[in-house]
Amino acid sequence: MDFLEAILLGLIQGLTEFLPISSSAHLRVFGDLVGWGDPGATFTAITQLGTETAVLIYFWKDITRIIGKWFRSLAPGGGGKRSAGIQKGDPDVRLGWLVIIGTVPIVLVGFFLQDTIRTALRSLWIVAIVLIAFGILLWLADILGRRIKPIEQMSYRDGILIGFAQMLALIPGVSRSGASISAGLALGYTRPAAARFAFLLAVPAVFGSGLYETYTAFTCEPGVDAGCGAGYGLGPTIAATVVAFVVGYAVIAFLMRYLETRSFLPFVIYRILLGGALIALLSTGVLQP
Repeated sequence: MDFLEAILLGLIQGLTEFLPISSSAHLRVFGDLVGWGDPGATFTAITQLGTETAVLIYFWKDITRIIGKWFRSLAPGGGGKRSAGIQKGDPDVRLGWLVIIGTVPIVLVGFFLQDTIRTALRSLWIVAIVLIAFGILLWLADILGRRIKPIEQMSYRDGILIGFAQMLALIPGVSRSGASISAGLALGYTRPAAARFAFLLAVPAVFGSGLYETYTAFTCEPGVDAGCGAGYGLGPTIAATVVAFVVGYAVIAFLMRYLETRSFLPFVIYRILLGGALIALLSTGVLQP
């Protein structure tokens, strides 16, 4: 049963990681709803390695180009005119720096507040309220944002602000992609540009968190250590991660095509309905916070 449960949770992770509806909230709620319990922050972080691998493959050309130019820009005079041209404000070099700088807030807060994130912030009451509140914020950003700036025009100020928005995703229910995309839209970027930068920005933070949680999972004691959750073994967790990768890749491809012509309204409505349903279940005692 551990394998079947973990694979189903991996499917949910892959379906919800990149849509602005919060994968951590869905894993948290679904586990309690079917009686499996909270899968825990450790299981969630490890399965996110699968979805972030999907980001690496889908955006491989972008990522390798950005990394290559960023490294060449660090060699003063080493690459001749080519390196000099890159150092004069190449958008890929700027994106490289923005991903690095924008990752700092979530790394610092995640490290110093990890116990709070693993325990108090996983309350279903918080999840329900945050689902609704950030759904409304996503809707406002989508309808009020100018949506005219491409990703190549992203400034350091905007990248840092989006980095702080991503930090809020440490709260289950916020959604990493949802928070980053909302900030991007509010700052005037197009939907595809906001989504693309949100995915690129998530790569170092999620991989760092996932690798750290993978290490700590070997010493985690279910029922004793905070965040250990249901305590799925290594085999089921790996299976869930593979499923999350396959499904996540398909979802990225769908979302990037969808955002060329469509709005975030369906996701906003879904978040509000899910948050409302969760409040009703908590209020009637069907679920415990």
